[in-house]
Amino acid sequence: MTTVPEGKPAPDTCPGEVGRMAVVGPSNLSDVRFLTVAEVATLMRVSKMTVYRLVHSGELNAVRVGRSFRVPERAVHEYLRDAFTDTA
Repeated sequence: MTTVPEGKPAPDTCPGEVGRMAVVGPSNLSDVRFLTVAEVATLMRVSKMTVYRLVHSGELNAVRVGRSFRVPERAVHEYLRDAFTDTA
């Protein structure tokens, strides 16, 4: 089951992510690989604070688990793909 805010189209995002994205039933969560903020920072070669800023600004989708965040691996790859710019 997918839920989205009224009046908004269903976003094309990874299952189980929270924020500006869909919440999908538990059967799809087994396919999602969640990363810690530290793992995302290492993967992106940035600081953990940069990852937290991206999550809090909504630029990088994440799931809040207690007091920490988990970021779907697919969300990281999508963020990097969308952030890529060509140089002239």
